[in-house]
Amino acid sequence: MLKTIRLSEIDNVVVTREAVDAVPAGHKIATTAISKGKAVRKFGQIIGFATADIAVGDHVHIHNLGMAALDLDHAFGSDCSDTEMIPEAERATFEGYVRADGRVGIRNYILVLSTVNCSATVARRIAEEFRRDPLDEFPNVDGVFSLTHDGGCGRGVDTEDVDVLQRCSFGYANNPNVSGFLLVGLGCESNLVDGIVKRYGISDATLTRFINIQDAGGSWATIERGIEMVREMLPEANKISRQTVSASNLVLGLQCGGSDGYSGITANPALGAAADLVVRHGGTAVLGETPEVYGAEHLLTRRAVTHAVGEKLLRRLRWWEEYTNARGGEMNNNPTPGNKAGGLTTILEKSLGAVAKGGTTNLTEVVEYAAPVTSKGFVFMDTPGYDPVSITGLVAGGVTITCFTTGRGTGWGCKPSPVVKLASNTAMFERMRDDIDINCGPVVDGDTTVGEMGARIFSELLEVASGKKSKSEELDTGDAEFTPWQWGACM
Repeated sequence: MLKTIRLSEIDNVVVTREAVDAVPAGHKIATTAISKGKAVRKFGQIIGFATADIAVGDHVHIHNLGMAALDLDHAFGSDCSDTEMIPEAERATFEGYVRADGRVGIRNYILVLSTVNCSATVARRIAEEFRRDPLDEFPNVDGVFSLTHDGGCGRGVDTEDVDVLQRCSFGYANNPNVSGFLLVGLGCESNLVDGIVKRYGISDATLTRFINIQDAGGSWATIERGIEMVREMLPEANKISRQTVSASNLVLGLQCGGSDGYSGITANPALGAAADLVVRHGGTAVLGETPEVYGAEHLLTRRAVTHAVGEKLLRRLRWWEEYTNARGGEMNNNPTPGNKAGGLTTILEKSLGAVAKGGTTNLTEVVEYAAPVTSKGFVFMDTPGYDPVSITGLVAGGVTITCFTTGRGTGWGCKPSPVVKLASNTAMFERMRDDIDINCGPVVDGDTTVGEMGARIFSELLEVASGKKSKSEELDTGDAEFTPWQWGACM
């Protein structure tokens, strides 16, 4: 087997399959001499510019590759085409929970949610009661869990931070994987229970409850009453059971974290192939991480169904440039030390690999962070690249299952929406079998194709949607990972 991989005939670097001399696996080697200031190409695209003269066979990385101004041709809609949809009668199915409004969940949880950090312990204690007390008499309920956070006060009622926190809170409570929820407040915070209830028109219905510690008589009284409230909801939540539904009801989140030099070659394009299958079967795939499409946005604007949709994406990228500049940062700060150790050098290289998760179908909509995703097909959500914050936004927007690609490894999980984790390389998969669901390493080993791996991922998604536990669910991960985006001043 060749020791290197050439991704495009116009590339002037190749990627190592294994360590070559002093160059680690997953890193880049120059195939031609590259003069200082000249473009370095991978994936058939520019990933940066030589900061020193590079000779044939040299290791190409942070010591000789950097960023410079890049003029991209956005060519709005030029790559749009009719998606070859699977006829309805032939679409795949899974066993899901059909809600009263027609939306379909893949889990059936009751959520205990704190409105402010001051009520976090009380909310957690309420949910912990149902870990000690098994739900054997409620077989259709997947569990009771709590979500807490470090916000909810210290900011004005009408600030962006409170607005985003409320979007995330209600988005999780309203996710199709949640049948009922209990809001637990303190009683004097910026993010008041009453404020959320009024904003979203939440009624005191069979499967919704609200409580404030100050009104209930303190922490212990609130815990006791909260436990009673959840017990009142369990019989009603248990009335719903799984039934066969079309794969058109899948809402898939696309995430990468701890990426390496193989991510854009194996796991990300394989997930893109699976995302295409979700869309072709009538479902929805949602890509986030705006800073990680920077420099590759022209590949998405070319797929935008309208000029307006493409412009929405560019506006979000301009906002990110202003946001980072105002805080003394730059977009190329995004690759982490772990990304760089794995072979990724610039944000351009990372982004070109990251957008592969979005497959090839048309970009139908661009939405703000944690906003409801109502369009079918391939959708983009404006989120940070930081995994917990990004996935929190996706789930708040209605994502019911997420695929998370990684090259360095992650133990991340999420409730109420399961996470299926994909390894970009076999060595990491073997080290972290307890955490990773599928190994995409055989793609780089030449044992399978991207399309075949995408089909396997799609099949796994249907099984998990039907009740199979993902690796993170087996570890019961997800109660502590709720991380709404915060960017305002804490007063």
